Parts: sequence; structure tokens; C-alpha cells
Amino acid sequence: MAEEPVYAPDQLKPGNRKLARIGALGSAAVMVMFFWGNHEGNTENLWLLIIALLLVLAVVADTVLRRNGLKPNDQ
Repeated sequence: MAEEPVYAPDQLKPGNRKLARIGALGSAAVMVMFFWGNHEGNTENLWLLIIALLLVLAVVADTVLRRNGLKPNDQ
């Protein structure tokens, strides 16, 4: 008999997708606001912009994949 993967009940429960999207976009907005902080050098600016862009890209990619049916809507 093949072994079935074992899941905890909370792993199968869908999360709140709208709240996750708002959280990701809100975090990206806060990171962009810190772009004009009182730090010297551009290393911090570069990291803040890269991470903010990755968060926005993840939200956009998730939306496109779900709209095209390539990602299930149940999770």
C-alpha cells in the first residue's frame, strides 16, 4: 500500500486570500515609505526596493495564475 501524506487539519483549511494580499501590498508600501529615511548609502534603499517589488510581483503572479486557472482557488 502506498503511503499517503499526513496533513494536520489546519493545513487543509484555506486562508484569507484578500487579507494576505492587503498585508503584502501594505508591507511593500511601508518599505517604500522607509526609502526616504535617515540612513546613508544606497544599500538599504536597494534592499527595500527589491523586497517591495518581490512582494508586489508575488501578488500579481498569484492573481494572474488564479485568473487563468493554473492555481486552485480553494487554498
